[in-house]
Amino acid sequence: MSDQKNMFLAIILSLVVLLVWQEFYVQPLEEERQRLAQEQAQIQGQAQGLNGDRPAVDSARPAAGPGSVTGGPEAVVGVPAAETATAQTPAPRVDIVSSRLIGSISLRGARIDDLVLLDYFDEIGDEAENIHLLKPAGRADAYYVEMGWTARPSVDVLLPGGDTIWRADGTVLSPGRPLTLSYDNGAGLLFTRIFELDENFVFTITNRIVNNAAEGVSLSPYGLIVRQGDPDVMDFFVLHEGPLGVFNGTLDDNDLDYGDLEDEGTIQRQSTGGWMGIADKYWLTALVPDQNEAFTAHYRYDQLNGDDRYLVDFVLGERFLAAGSSIAVTGRVFAGAKEVDVINDYAENQGIQGFEMAIDWGWYPFLTKPIFWTLNLFNGWLGNYGLAILLLTLLLKMFLFPLANKSYVAMSKMKKLQPKMAEIKERYKDDKLRQQQETMALYKNEKVNPLAGCLPVVVQIPIFFALYKTLFISIEMRHQPFFGWIQDLSAPDAFTVITLFGAVPWNAPSLLMVGLWPIIMGATMFLQQKMNPQSPDPIQAKLFMFMPIMFTFILAPFPAGLVIYWTWNNLLSIAQQYAIMRRMGVKIG
Repeated sequence: MSDQKNMFLAIILSLVVLLVWQEFYVQPLEEERQRLAQEQAQIQGQAQGLNGDRPAVDSARPAAGPGSVTGGPEAVVGVPAAETATAQTPAPRVDIVSSRLIGSISLRGARIDDLVLLDYFDEIGDEAENIHLLKPAGRADAYYVEMGWTARPSVDVLLPGGDTIWRADGTVLSPGRPLTLSYDNGAGLLFTRIFELDENFVFTITNRIVNNAAEGVSLSPYGLIVRQGDPDVMDFFVLHEGPLGVFNGTLDDNDLDYGDLEDEGTIQRQSTGGWMGIADKYWLTALVPDQNEAFTAHYRYDQLNGDDRYLVDFVLGERFLAAGSSIAVTGRVFAGAKEVDVINDYAENQGIQGFEMAIDWGWYPFLTKPIFWTLNLFNGWLGNYGLAILLLTLLLKMFLFPLANKSYVAMSKMKKLQPKMAEIKERYKDDKLRQQQETMALYKNEKVNPLAGCLPVVVQIPIFFALYKTLFISIEMRHQPFFGWIQDLSAPDAFTVITLFGAVPWNAPSLLMVGLWPIIMGATMFLQQKMNPQSPDPIQAKLFMFMPIMFTFILAPFPAGLVIYWTWNNLLSIAQQYAIMRRMGVKIG
Protein backbone atom coordinates (compact mmCIF):
# COMPACT_ATOMS: atom_id res chain seq x y z
CA MET A 1 0.00 0.00 0.00
CA SER A 2 2.94 2.34 0.67
CA ASP A 3 3.90 1.91 -3.00
CA GLN A 4 0.45 3.12 -4.04
CA LYS A 5 0.80 6.16 -1.82
CA ASN A 6 4.27 6.82 -3.17
CA MET A 7 2.82 6.70 -6.68
CA PHE A 8 0.15 9.24 -5.68
CA LEU A 9 2.85 11.47 -4.20
CA ALA A 10 4.92 11.17 -7.38
CA ILE A 11 1.91 12.21 -9.47
CA ILE A 12 1.27 15.21 -7.22
CA LEU A 13 4.88 16.35 -7.25
CA SER A 14 5.07 15.94 -11.03
CA LEU A 15 1.97 18.08 -11.54
CA VAL A 16 3.25 20.73 -9.12
CA VAL A 17 6.65 20.84 -10.84
CA LEU A 18 5.00 21.18 -14.28
CA LEU A 19 2.73 24.00 -13.13
CA VAL A 20 5.51 25.89 -11.32
CA TRP A 21 7.94 25.38 -14.23
CA GLN A 22 5.34 26.66 -16.73
CA GLU A 23 4.38 29.68 -14.62
CA PHE A 24 7.72 30.90 -13.32
CA TYR A 25 10.27 29.76 -15.89
CA VAL A 26 8.88 28.82 -19.30
CA GLN A 27 6.45 31.69 -19.69
CA PRO A 28 8.85 34.52 -18.63
CA LEU A 29 11.60 33.00 -20.78
CA GLU A 30 9.26 32.79 -23.76
CA GLU A 31 8.16 36.42 -23.32
CA GLU A 32 11.78 37.62 -23.21
CA ARG A 33 12.71 35.53 -26.26
CA GLN A 34 9.78 36.94 -28.24
CA ARG A 35 10.73 40.49 -27.27
CA LEU A 36 14.30 40.02 -28.52
CA ALA A 37 13.09 38.37 -31.73
CA GLN A 38 10.72 41.27 -32.43
CA GLU A 39 13.50 43.80 -31.93
CA GLN A 40 15.76 41.88 -34.32
CA ALA A 41 13.01 41.59 -36.94
CA GLN A 42 12.35 45.33 -36.74
CA ILE A 43 16.04 46.06 -37.35
CA GLN A 44 16.11 43.70 -40.33
CA GLY A 45 12.89 45.15 -41.74
CA GLN A 46 14.23 48.68 -41.55
CA ALA A 47 17.48 47.68 -43.24
CA GLN A 48 16.07 45.51 -46.00
CA GLY A 49 12.49 46.64 -46.54
CA LEU A 50 9.55 44.32 -47.17
CA ASN A 51 8.67 42.40 -50.30
CA GLY A 52 5.43 42.19 -52.22
CA ASP A 53 2.82 39.46 -51.91
CA ARG A 54 3.70 37.20 -54.78
CA PRO A 55 6.19 34.31 -54.46
CA ALA A 56 9.30 34.37 -56.56
CA VAL A 57 10.51 31.49 -58.72
CA ASP A 58 14.12 30.38 -59.04
CA SER A 59 15.48 32.43 -61.91
CA ALA A 60 18.39 30.04 -62.42
CA ARG A 61 16.10 27.22 -63.53
CA PRO A 62 14.89 27.40 -67.16
CA ALA A 63 11.20 27.43 -67.90
CA ALA A 64 9.59 24.22 -69.08
CA GLY A 65 8.70 23.61 -72.68
CA PRO A 66 5.25 24.21 -74.19
CA GLY A 67 2.44 22.48 -72.38
CA SER A 68 4.69 20.96 -69.72
CA VAL A 69 5.13 21.27 -65.98
CA THR A 70 8.53 21.36 -64.34
CA GLY A 71 9.21 18.25 -62.33
CA GLY A 72 8.91 18.91 -58.66
CA PRO A 73 9.09 21.64 -56.06
CA GLU A 74 12.79 22.31 -56.53
CA ALA A 75 11.81 24.85 -59.19
CA VAL A 76 10.70 27.25 -56.47
CA VAL A 77 12.85 28.96 -53.88
CA GLY A 78 10.88 32.14 -53.22
CA VAL A 79 7.76 32.44 -51.12
CA PRO A 80 4.88 34.90 -50.80
CA ALA A 81 5.09 37.79 -48.40
CA ALA A 82 2.28 39.90 -46.99
CA GLU A 83 1.45 43.17 -48.66
CA THR A 84 3.08 46.32 -47.35
CA ALA A 85 -0.01 48.51 -47.50
CA THR A 86 -1.71 49.01 -44.16
CA ALA A 87 -4.22 51.71 -45.03
CA GLN A 88 -6.34 51.56 -48.14
CA THR A 89 -9.61 52.93 -49.39
CA PRO A 90 -12.49 50.51 -48.77
CA ALA A 91 -12.47 47.73 -51.33
CA PRO A 92 -15.58 46.47 -53.12
CA ARG A 93 -16.75 43.13 -51.71
CA VAL A 94 -18.85 40.08 -52.50
CA ASP A 95 -20.81 38.48 -49.67
CA ILE A 96 -20.25 34.94 -48.40
CA VAL A 97 -23.48 33.39 -47.10
CA SER A 98 -24.11 29.83 -45.91
CA SER A 99 -25.81 28.13 -42.99
CA ARG A 100 -22.46 27.99 -41.18
CA LEU A 101 -20.49 30.98 -42.46
CA ILE A 102 -20.97 34.62 -43.32
CA GLY A 103 -18.39 37.08 -44.51
CA SER A 104 -17.07 38.51 -47.74
CA ILE A 105 -14.40 38.28 -50.41
CA SER A 106 -12.42 41.43 -51.11
CA LEU A 107 -12.31 42.31 -54.80
CA ARG A 108 -9.02 44.03 -54.05
CA GLY A 109 -6.65 41.09 -54.26
CA ALA A 110 -9.48 38.53 -54.66
CA ARG A 111 -8.89 37.33 -51.09
CA ILE A 112 -10.98 35.50 -48.54
CA ASP A 113 -10.40 37.94 -45.72
CA ASP A 114 -13.65 38.26 -43.81
CA LEU A 115 -15.17 35.14 -42.27
CA VAL A 116 -17.50 34.65 -39.30
CA LEU A 117 -18.47 31.24 -37.85
CA LEU A 118 -22.20 31.25 -37.15
CA ASP A 119 -22.25 28.21 -34.86
CA TYR A 120 -19.57 29.39 -32.44
CA PHE A 121 -19.22 32.24 -29.98
CA ASP A 122 -16.33 33.75 -28.03
CA GLU A 123 -18.06 33.21 -24.68
CA ILE A 124 -21.27 32.07 -23.03
CA GLY A 125 -24.03 34.59 -22.42
CA ASP A 126 -26.10 37.30 -24.02
CA GLU A 127 -23.04 39.45 -24.75
CA ALA A 128 -21.32 36.71 -26.73
CA GLU A 129 -20.15 37.43 -30.27
CA ASN A 130 -19.61 35.02 -33.12
CA ILE A 131 -16.05 33.85 -33.79
CA HIS A 132 -14.53 36.19 -36.39
CA LEU A 133 -11.89 33.96 -37.95
CA LEU A 134 -10.53 35.86 -40.98
CA LYS A 135 -9.99 39.62 -41.12
CA PRO A 136 -8.94 42.05 -43.87
CA ALA A 137 -5.45 43.33 -44.61
CA GLY A 138 -4.76 46.74 -43.15
CA ARG A 139 -5.93 45.73 -39.67
CA ALA A 140 -3.48 45.05 -36.86
CA ASP A 141 -5.02 41.55 -36.55
CA ALA A 142 -5.32 40.85 -40.30
CA TYR A 143 -5.80 37.19 -41.21
CA TYR A 144 -6.52 36.24 -44.81
CA VAL A 145 -6.07 33.65 -47.56
CA GLU A 146 -5.37 33.93 -51.27
CA MET A 147 -4.42 31.76 -54.23
CA GLY A 148 -2.92 32.95 -57.49
CA TRP A 149 0.03 32.93 -59.86
CA THR A 150 3.67 33.88 -59.54
CA ALA A 151 6.61 34.06 -61.93
CA ARG A 152 10.40 34.12 -61.99
CA PRO A 153 11.95 37.57 -61.49
CA SER A 154 13.27 37.38 -65.05
CA VAL A 155 9.78 36.88 -66.53
CA ASP A 156 8.34 40.17 -67.76
CA VAL A 157 4.64 39.73 -67.03
CA LEU A 158 2.01 41.80 -65.22
CA LEU A 159 0.29 39.56 -62.66
CA PRO A 160 -2.63 40.50 -60.38
CA GLY A 161 -1.48 41.32 -56.86
CA GLY A 162 -2.76 42.52 -53.52
CA ASP A 163 -3.92 45.89 -54.90
CA THR A 164 -5.58 44.55 -58.06
CA ILE A 165 -9.32 45.19 -58.32
CA TRP A 166 -11.18 42.24 -59.83
CA ARG A 167 -14.60 42.13 -61.49
CA ALA A 168 -17.27 39.82 -60.09
CA ASP A 169 -20.07 38.09 -61.97
CA GLY A 170 -22.33 38.08 -58.92
CA THR A 171 -22.98 39.55 -55.50
CA VAL A 172 -23.04 36.43 -53.31
CA LEU A 173 -20.97 33.27 -52.87
CA SER A 174 -22.92 30.43 -51.28
CA PRO A 175 -23.15 26.63 -51.50
CA GLY A 176 -24.33 25.73 -55.01
CA ARG A 177 -23.80 29.31 -56.17
CA PRO A 178 -20.18 29.81 -57.32
CA LEU A 179 -18.57 33.18 -57.89
CA THR A 180 -16.25 34.09 -60.77
CA LEU A 181 -13.80 36.99 -60.56
CA SER A 182 -11.91 38.23 -63.60
CA TYR A 183 -8.98 40.51 -64.39
CA ASP A 184 -7.45 41.53 -67.72
CA ASN A 185 -3.84 42.66 -67.42
CA GLY A 186 -4.08 44.66 -70.66
CA ALA A 187 -1.18 42.72 -72.16
CA GLY A 188 -3.00 39.66 -73.45
CA LEU A 189 -3.52 37.65 -70.24
CA LEU A 190 -7.07 37.12 -68.94
CA PHE A 191 -7.24 35.81 -65.36
CA THR A 192 -10.33 34.25 -63.82
CA ARG A 193 -10.67 33.04 -60.22
CA ILE A 194 -13.67 30.81 -59.49
CA PHE A 195 -14.77 30.36 -55.87
CA GLU A 196 -17.02 27.53 -54.70
CA LEU A 197 -18.20 26.86 -51.14
CA ASP A 198 -19.46 23.61 -49.65
CA GLU A 199 -21.92 23.16 -46.78
CA ASN A 200 -19.19 23.36 -44.15
CA PHE A 201 -15.81 25.11 -44.25
CA VAL A 202 -14.06 24.37 -47.54
CA PHE A 203 -13.62 26.82 -50.41
CA THR A 204 -12.59 25.39 -53.77
CA ILE A 205 -10.64 27.95 -55.81
CA THR A 206 -9.91 27.47 -59.52
CA ASN A 207 -7.38 29.85 -61.07
CA ARG A 208 -7.53 29.97 -64.87
CA ILE A 209 -5.50 31.97 -67.40
CA VAL A 210 -6.19 32.54 -71.08
CA ASN A 211 -3.11 33.71 -73.01
CA ASN A 212 -4.14 35.99 -75.90
CA ALA A 213 -0.65 37.46 -76.16
CA ALA A 214 1.78 36.75 -78.97
CA GLU A 215 4.27 34.93 -76.73
CA GLY A 216 4.14 32.19 -74.16
CA VAL A 217 4.79 32.68 -70.46
CA SER A 218 5.89 30.46 -67.54
CA LEU A 219 3.96 30.75 -64.28
CA SER A 220 3.59 28.84 -61.01
CA PRO A 221 0.42 28.50 -58.87
CA TYR A 222 0.65 29.42 -55.20
CA GLY A 223 -1.48 29.62 -52.07
CA LEU A 224 -0.90 31.92 -49.11
CA ILE A 225 -2.11 32.46 -45.55
CA VAL A 226 -1.12 35.67 -43.74
CA ARG A 227 -1.73 36.19 -40.04
CA GLN A 228 -0.75 39.52 -38.55
CA GLY A 229 -0.52 40.56 -34.93
CA ASP A 230 0.04 38.53 -31.78
CA PRO A 231 -2.15 35.38 -31.87
CA ASP A 232 -4.03 34.61 -28.68
CA VAL A 233 -2.52 31.27 -27.63
CA MET A 234 -2.70 29.29 -24.40
CA ASP A 235 0.98 28.26 -24.60
CA PHE A 236 0.26 24.98 -22.80
CA PHE A 237 2.39 21.87 -23.31
CA VAL A 238 -0.54 19.56 -24.17
CA LEU A 239 -1.85 21.84 -26.92
CA HIS A 240 -0.31 22.74 -30.27
CA GLU A 241 -1.16 26.17 -31.70
CA GLY A 242 0.58 27.68 -34.71
CA PRO A 243 1.96 26.38 -38.03
CA LEU A 244 0.91 22.85 -38.86
CA GLY A 245 0.86 20.58 -41.87
CA VAL A 246 1.02 17.09 -43.30
CA PHE A 247 3.78 16.40 -45.82
CA ASN A 248 4.24 13.09 -47.63
CA GLY A 249 1.67 11.55 -45.31
CA THR A 250 3.49 12.56 -42.11
CA LEU A 251 2.35 15.14 -39.58
CA ASP A 252 4.79 18.00 -39.26
CA ASP A 253 6.65 18.51 -36.00
CA ASN A 254 4.07 19.49 -33.38
CA ASP A 255 6.71 21.43 -31.47
CA LEU A 256 6.91 23.99 -34.28
CA ASP A 257 5.31 27.16 -32.93
CA TYR A 258 5.17 30.90 -33.57
CA GLY A 259 8.37 31.40 -31.59
CA ASP A 260 10.24 29.01 -33.87
CA LEU A 261 9.26 31.12 -36.88
CA GLU A 262 10.49 34.26 -35.12
CA ASP A 263 13.82 32.54 -34.43
CA GLU A 264 14.35 30.87 -37.81
CA GLY A 265 12.59 33.24 -40.22
CA THR A 266 11.72 30.66 -42.89
CA ILE A 267 11.14 26.90 -42.62
CA GLN A 268 10.72 24.92 -45.83
CA ARG A 269 8.94 21.64 -46.52
CA GLN A 270 8.56 19.59 -49.72
CA SER A 271 5.83 17.10 -50.43
CA THR A 272 3.48 15.45 -52.87
CA GLY A 273 -0.01 15.69 -51.44
CA GLY A 274 -0.87 16.97 -47.99
CA TRP A 275 -1.77 20.36 -46.60
CA MET A 276 -0.40 23.20 -44.49
CA GLY A 277 -1.93 25.94 -42.36
CA ILE A 278 -2.28 27.70 -39.02
CA ALA A 279 -4.01 25.93 -36.14
CA ASP A 280 -5.69 27.39 -33.09
CA LYS A 281 -7.12 25.34 -30.25
CA TYR A 282 -10.49 24.97 -31.95
CA TRP A 283 -10.03 26.62 -35.37
CA LEU A 284 -7.96 25.91 -38.45
CA THR A 285 -7.08 27.77 -41.63
CA ALA A 286 -5.40 25.45 -44.14
CA LEU A 287 -4.23 25.40 -47.75
CA VAL A 288 -4.87 22.21 -49.73
CA PRO A 289 -3.05 22.04 -53.08
CA ASP A 290 -3.75 19.44 -55.75
CA GLN A 291 -3.07 16.16 -53.93
CA ASN A 292 -1.33 14.60 -56.95
CA GLU A 293 1.26 17.37 -57.41
CA ALA A 294 4.60 18.05 -55.81
CA PHE A 295 4.94 21.39 -54.07
CA THR A 296 7.21 23.42 -51.84
CA ALA A 297 5.71 24.82 -48.63
CA HIS A 298 7.08 27.51 -46.34
CA TYR A 299 6.41 28.77 -42.83
CA ARG A 300 7.70 32.31 -42.36
CA TYR A 301 7.85 35.26 -40.01
CA ASP A 302 8.44 38.97 -40.59
CA GLN A 303 7.10 42.30 -39.39
CA LEU A 304 5.01 45.07 -40.92
CA ASN A 305 5.05 48.47 -39.21
CA GLY A 306 6.16 46.82 -35.99
CA ASP A 307 3.44 44.13 -36.07
CA ASP A 308 4.32 40.43 -36.15
CA ARG A 309 3.28 38.49 -39.23
CA TYR A 310 3.17 34.73 -39.68
CA LEU A 311 2.86 33.31 -43.19
CA VAL A 312 2.22 29.86 -44.59
CA ASP A 313 2.34 29.16 -48.32
CA PHE A 314 2.83 26.57 -51.04
CA VAL A 315 4.10 26.90 -54.61
CA LEU A 316 3.48 24.27 -57.30
CA GLY A 317 5.74 23.46 -60.24
CA GLU A 318 6.05 25.89 -63.14
CA ARG A 319 3.65 25.80 -66.11
CA PHE A 320 4.41 27.04 -69.59
CA LEU A 321 1.38 28.77 -71.11
CA ALA A 322 1.78 28.97 -74.87
CA ALA A 323 0.31 31.82 -76.91
CA GLY A 324 -3.37 31.17 -77.68
CA SER A 325 -3.75 28.53 -74.96
CA SER A 326 -5.25 28.40 -71.48
CA ILE A 327 -4.51 26.64 -68.23
CA ALA A 328 -6.38 26.08 -64.94
CA VAL A 329 -5.32 24.94 -61.47
CA THR A 330 -7.62 24.05 -58.56
CA GLY A 331 -6.84 24.20 -54.87
CA ARG A 332 -8.86 24.24 -51.68
CA VAL A 333 -8.96 26.31 -48.50
CA PHE A 334 -10.31 25.08 -45.17
CA ALA A 335 -11.33 27.86 -42.79
CA GLY A 336 -13.46 26.85 -39.84
CA ALA A 337 -13.91 24.71 -36.76
CA LYS A 338 -12.00 21.48 -36.13
CA GLU A 339 -15.10 19.32 -35.83
CA VAL A 340 -14.13 15.65 -35.74
CA ASP A 341 -16.80 14.38 -38.15
CA VAL A 342 -16.18 17.18 -40.63
CA ILE A 343 -12.39 16.84 -40.52
CA ASN A 344 -12.59 13.06 -40.96
CA ASP A 345 -14.99 13.42 -43.89
CA TYR A 346 -12.56 15.70 -45.73
CA ALA A 347 -9.77 13.18 -45.07
CA GLU A 348 -11.62 9.97 -45.90
CA ASN A 349 -14.18 10.97 -48.52
CA GLN A 350 -12.70 14.07 -50.14
CA GLY A 351 -9.13 12.95 -50.49
CA ILE A 352 -7.21 15.43 -48.35
CA GLN A 353 -4.14 13.45 -47.36
CA GLY A 354 -3.69 13.21 -43.59
CA PHE A 355 -6.31 15.83 -42.80
CA GLU A 356 -7.52 13.85 -39.78
CA MET A 357 -4.19 14.77 -38.16
CA ALA A 358 -5.42 18.37 -37.84
CA ILE A 359 -6.90 17.21 -34.52
CA ASP A 360 -4.20 16.38 -31.97
CA TRP A 361 -5.35 13.33 -30.00
CA GLY A 362 -2.33 13.44 -27.72
CA TRP A 363 -0.05 10.74 -26.31
CA TYR A 364 -2.76 8.08 -26.03
CA PRO A 365 -4.80 8.20 -29.27
CA PHE A 366 -5.77 4.56 -28.74
CA LEU A 367 -7.60 5.80 -25.61
CA THR A 368 -8.48 9.38 -26.56
CA LYS A 369 -10.36 8.51 -29.75
CA PRO A 370 -12.53 5.77 -28.20
CA ILE A 371 -13.28 8.05 -25.25
CA PHE A 372 -14.36 10.81 -27.62
CA TRP A 373 -16.56 8.55 -29.74
CA THR A 374 -18.13 7.01 -26.62
CA LEU A 375 -18.89 10.42 -25.11
CA ASN A 376 -20.33 11.58 -28.42
CA LEU A 377 -22.54 8.48 -28.60
CA PHE A 378 -23.74 8.84 -25.02
CA ASN A 379 -24.42 12.54 -25.55
CA GLY A 380 -26.63 11.58 -28.51
CA TRP A 381 -28.60 9.34 -26.19
CA LEU A 382 -28.73 11.59 -23.12
CA GLY A 383 -28.48 15.08 -24.62
CA ASN A 384 -25.88 16.16 -22.06
CA TYR A 385 -22.11 15.66 -22.16
CA GLY A 386 -21.95 15.79 -18.36
CA LEU A 387 -24.29 12.81 -18.11
CA ALA A 388 -22.24 11.17 -20.86
CA ILE A 389 -19.14 11.54 -18.67
CA LEU A 390 -20.97 9.93 -15.74
CA LEU A 391 -22.12 7.03 -17.91
CA LEU A 392 -18.62 6.61 -19.38
CA THR A 393 -17.15 6.51 -15.86
CA LEU A 394 -19.66 3.84 -14.87
CA LEU A 395 -18.77 1.85 -17.99
CA LEU A 396 -15.05 2.09 -17.18
CA LYS A 397 -15.68 0.99 -13.59
CA MET A 398 -17.58 -2.04 -14.87
CA PHE A 399 -14.76 -2.85 -17.29
CA LEU A 400 -12.15 -2.54 -14.52
CA PHE A 401 -14.35 -4.19 -11.88
CA PRO A 402 -12.35 -7.45 -11.59
CA LEU A 403 -9.08 -5.56 -11.22
CA ALA A 404 -10.53 -3.09 -8.75
CA ASN A 405 -12.26 -5.86 -6.83
CA LYS A 406 -8.94 -7.67 -6.38
CA SER A 407 -7.33 -4.43 -5.27
CA TYR A 408 -9.99 -3.58 -2.70
CA VAL A 409 -9.91 -7.12 -1.30
CA ALA A 410 -6.16 -6.76 -0.86
CA MET A 411 -6.55 -3.36 0.81
CA SER A 412 -9.26 -4.73 3.10
CA LYS A 413 -6.93 -7.52 4.16
CA MET A 414 -4.20 -4.96 4.73
CA LYS A 415 -6.53 -2.89 6.89
CA LYS A 416 -7.52 -6.01 8.83
CA LEU A 417 -3.84 -6.74 9.49
CA GLN A 418 -3.04 -3.27 10.80
CA PRO A 419 -3.25 -4.24 14.51
CA LYS A 420 -0.77 -7.09 13.93
CA MET A 421 1.51 -4.78 11.91
CA ALA A 422 1.41 -2.23 14.74
CA GLU A 423 2.31 -5.00 17.17
CA ILE A 424 5.33 -6.01 15.03
CA LYS A 425 6.46 -2.39 14.87
CA GLU A 426 6.24 -2.03 18.63
CA ARG A 427 7.96 -5.35 19.31
CA TYR A 428 10.90 -4.61 17.01
CA LYS A 429 10.93 -0.83 17.20
CA ASP A 430 14.73 -0.77 17.45
CA ASP A 431 15.32 -3.22 14.61
CA LYS A 432 14.06 -1.94 11.26
CA LEU A 433 15.34 -4.95 9.35
CA ARG A 434 13.50 -7.37 11.66
CA GLN A 435 10.35 -5.25 11.29
CA GLN A 436 10.48 -5.66 7.51
CA GLN A 437 11.17 -9.39 7.76
CA GLU A 438 8.29 -10.03 10.15
CA THR A 439 5.94 -7.85 8.10
CA MET A 440 6.76 -9.74 4.90
CA ALA A 441 6.26 -13.03 6.74
CA LEU A 442 2.88 -11.80 7.90
CA TYR A 443 1.92 -10.91 4.32
CA LYS A 444 2.98 -14.35 3.16
CA ASN A 445 1.08 -16.21 5.90
CA GLU A 446 -2.08 -14.19 5.34
CA LYS A 447 -1.68 -14.38 1.53
CA VAL A 448 -1.74 -10.60 1.12
CA ASN A 449 -0.12 -8.79 -1.80
CA PRO A 450 0.61 -5.17 -0.73
CA LEU A 451 1.15 -4.16 -4.38
CA ALA A 452 -2.29 -5.26 -5.53
CA GLY A 453 -3.79 -1.95 -4.45
CA CYS A 454 -1.62 -0.10 -6.98
CA LEU A 455 -3.07 -1.74 -10.08
CA PRO A 456 -6.25 0.39 -10.46
CA VAL A 457 -4.16 3.54 -9.98
CA VAL A 458 -1.74 2.54 -12.75
CA VAL A 459 -4.63 1.86 -15.14
CA GLN A 460 -6.44 5.07 -14.22
CA ILE A 461 -3.48 7.37 -15.04
CA PRO A 462 -3.59 7.05 -18.87
CA ILE A 463 -7.41 7.09 -18.81
CA PHE A 464 -7.33 10.30 -16.77
CA PHE A 465 -4.95 12.04 -19.18
CA ALA A 466 -6.83 10.75 -22.25
CA LEU A 467 -10.12 12.13 -20.91
CA TYR A 468 -8.38 15.39 -20.03
CA LYS A 469 -7.05 15.67 -23.58
CA THR A 470 -10.50 14.93 -25.03
CA LEU A 471 -12.19 17.59 -22.93
CA PHE A 472 -9.41 20.06 -23.58
CA ILE A 473 -9.10 19.92 -27.38
CA SER A 474 -12.49 18.73 -28.67
CA ILE A 475 -14.65 21.55 -29.95
CA GLU A 476 -17.63 19.26 -29.43
CA MET A 477 -17.09 19.66 -25.66
CA ARG A 478 -16.68 23.44 -25.84
CA HIS A 479 -19.43 25.46 -24.09
CA GLN A 480 -21.32 22.26 -23.23
CA PRO A 481 -23.29 22.63 -19.97
CA PHE A 482 -23.90 20.14 -17.19
CA PHE A 483 -26.41 21.07 -14.49
CA GLY A 484 -26.53 23.96 -12.06
CA TRP A 485 -23.69 26.42 -12.35
CA ILE A 486 -21.54 24.37 -14.78
CA GLN A 487 -22.10 25.99 -18.17
CA ASP A 488 -18.91 24.78 -19.86
CA LEU A 489 -17.50 21.32 -19.17
CA SER A 490 -14.28 22.20 -20.99
CA ALA A 491 -13.55 25.16 -18.68
CA PRO A 492 -12.67 25.27 -14.96
CA ASP A 493 -15.46 25.48 -12.40
CA ALA A 494 -15.92 29.23 -11.92
CA PHE A 495 -18.24 28.85 -8.89
CA THR A 496 -15.40 29.57 -6.49
CA VAL A 497 -15.08 29.97 -2.74
CA ILE A 498 -12.84 33.05 -3.02
CA THR A 499 -15.64 34.94 -4.82
CA LEU A 500 -18.24 33.61 -2.37
CA PHE A 501 -19.62 31.48 -5.22
CA GLY A 502 -20.22 34.38 -7.54
CA ALA A 503 -21.39 36.95 -4.99
CA VAL A 504 -18.15 38.96 -5.16
CA PRO A 505 -16.90 39.92 -8.67
CA TRP A 506 -13.21 39.55 -7.82
CA ASN A 507 -10.65 38.39 -10.35
CA ALA A 508 -8.50 36.56 -7.83
CA PRO A 509 -5.16 34.81 -8.55
CA SER A 510 -5.73 31.52 -10.37
CA LEU A 511 -4.19 29.56 -7.49
CA LEU A 512 -7.05 30.67 -5.25
CA MET A 513 -9.84 30.08 -7.77
CA VAL A 514 -11.11 26.80 -6.35
CA GLY A 515 -14.61 25.90 -7.52
CA LEU A 516 -17.26 23.91 -5.72
CA TRP A 517 -16.78 20.74 -7.77
CA PRO A 518 -13.05 20.51 -6.91
CA ILE A 519 -14.03 20.88 -3.24
CA ILE A 520 -16.54 18.04 -3.61
CA MET A 521 -13.86 15.99 -5.34
CA GLY A 522 -11.44 16.66 -2.47
CA ALA A 523 -14.07 15.57 0.05
CA THR A 524 -14.67 12.26 -1.76
CA MET A 525 -10.92 11.69 -1.97
CA PHE A 526 -10.59 12.35 1.78
CA LEU A 527 -13.36 9.84 2.51
CA GLN A 528 -11.66 7.26 0.31
CA GLN A 529 -8.34 7.86 2.11
CA LYS A 530 -10.03 7.20 5.45
CA MET A 531 -11.25 3.83 4.18
CA ASN A 532 -7.76 2.76 3.05
CA PRO A 533 -5.12 1.17 5.31
CA GLN A 534 -3.15 3.87 7.09
CA SER A 535 0.62 4.05 7.01
CA PRO A 536 2.28 2.87 10.24
CA ASP A 537 4.52 5.94 10.00
CA PRO A 538 2.54 8.81 11.64
CA ILE A 539 4.30 11.52 9.65
CA GLN A 540 3.63 9.70 6.37
CA ALA A 541 0.03 9.09 7.43
CA LYS A 542 -0.53 12.82 8.02
CA LEU A 543 1.14 13.66 4.72
CA PHE A 544 -1.14 11.41 2.74
CA MET A 545 -4.24 12.62 4.56
CA PHE A 546 -3.20 16.07 3.29
CA MET A 547 -3.28 14.79 -0.31
CA PRO A 548 -6.99 15.53 -0.91
CA ILE A 549 -6.37 19.21 -0.15
CA MET A 550 -3.43 19.29 -2.55
CA PHE A 551 -5.46 17.60 -5.28
CA THR A 552 -8.29 20.07 -4.73
CA PHE A 553 -5.99 22.96 -5.63
CA ILE A 554 -4.18 21.06 -8.39
CA LEU A 555 -7.39 20.07 -10.20
CA ALA A 556 -9.18 23.41 -9.68
CA PRO A 557 -7.87 24.91 -12.99
CA PHE A 558 -8.65 21.71 -14.93
CA PRO A 559 -11.84 21.35 -17.03
CA ALA A 560 -14.94 20.90 -14.90
CA GLY A 561 -15.83 17.74 -16.82
CA LEU A 562 -12.60 16.13 -15.66
CA VAL A 563 -13.24 17.04 -12.03
CA ILE A 564 -16.78 15.64 -12.31
CA TYR A 565 -15.32 12.42 -13.73
CA TRP A 566 -12.83 12.12 -10.86
CA THR A 567 -15.52 12.85 -8.25
CA TRP A 568 -17.97 10.32 -9.68
CA ASN A 569 -15.17 7.76 -10.00
CA ASN A 570 -14.30 8.30 -6.33
CA LEU A 571 -17.93 7.80 -5.29
CA LEU A 572 -18.22 4.57 -7.28
CA SER A 573 -14.93 3.36 -5.79
CA ILE A 574 -16.11 4.20 -2.28
CA ALA A 575 -19.32 2.22 -2.83
CA GLN A 576 -17.41 -0.78 -4.19
CA GLN A 577 -14.83 -0.66 -1.43
CA TYR A 578 -17.51 -0.24 1.26
CA ALA A 579 -19.35 -3.35 0.03
CA ILE A 580 -16.16 -5.44 0.03
CA MET A 581 -15.11 -4.26 3.49
CA ARG A 582 -18.55 -5.02 4.92
CA ARG A 583 -18.45 -8.49 3.37
CA MET A 584 -15.01 -9.17 4.85
CA GLY A 585 -15.92 -7.82 8.28
CA VAL A 586 -13.37 -5.02 8.15
CA LYS A 587 -13.94 -1.94 10.27
CA ILE A 588 -14.68 1.08 8.08
CA GLY A 589 -13.06 4.40 8.93
